[in-house]
Amino acid sequence: MIASLRGTVDAIHADSLVIEVGGVGYRVFAGPGTLAFARQGEPLKLHTHHIVREDLQALYGFRTVEELGFFTLLLTVTGVGPKVALAIVSSRPVADLQLAVMQGDEAVLTAVSGVGKRLAARIVLELREKVAAAGMAAAAAPGHGPLSGATESEVVAALQALGYSQSEAREAARAAATDSGSGASLEDHVKAALRRLSRE
Repeated sequence: MIASLRGTVDAIHADSLVIEVGGVGYRVFAGPGTLAFARQGEPLKLHTHHIVREDLQALYGFRTVEELGFFTLLLTVTGVGPKVALAIVSSRPVADLQLAVMQGDEAVLTAVSGVGKRLAARIVLELREKVAAAGMAAAAAPGHGPLSGATESEVVAALQALGYSQSEAREAARAAATDSGSGASLEDHVKAALRRLSRE
């Protein structure tokens, strides 16, 4: 399993790029944002998802752990293959997508080419609890208080479980406390924090 690549960008194509690592060129499928960021002849590190099947080996690359995490989560949904998952992750910030799933906002998903109403509904149905549970489980871990009247540390833990760094999570949690008020539930705080993250 190839989890990441750090090397020199050898070539950039319409849907992929070639990263040379130790004399070996790896073709990595990537979204438009990653391809636009890459510069031929310059170093680049990507977090990767390595797919191995009988008839196929493919690498999908992402600039952030959050993008990779959401891509991997999308692949667990029935009917979502790597191309559709990549299109979804590339369509907008991950925080936006997580918030859309938690709020059941299928329009965000149907705006992506290749995602119809039925598939969008399935993505929301299959991922809503997983996205929420990732945050709730982290916040309910020993050392964190009860879920009602969420504390900043609980919101930070929930956001870290969704793939954000501690500094990103802390900043968003503080902003969310202002947006949602002190009596709000953990889920409300996390939604508010995701809204903040989606604006960055």
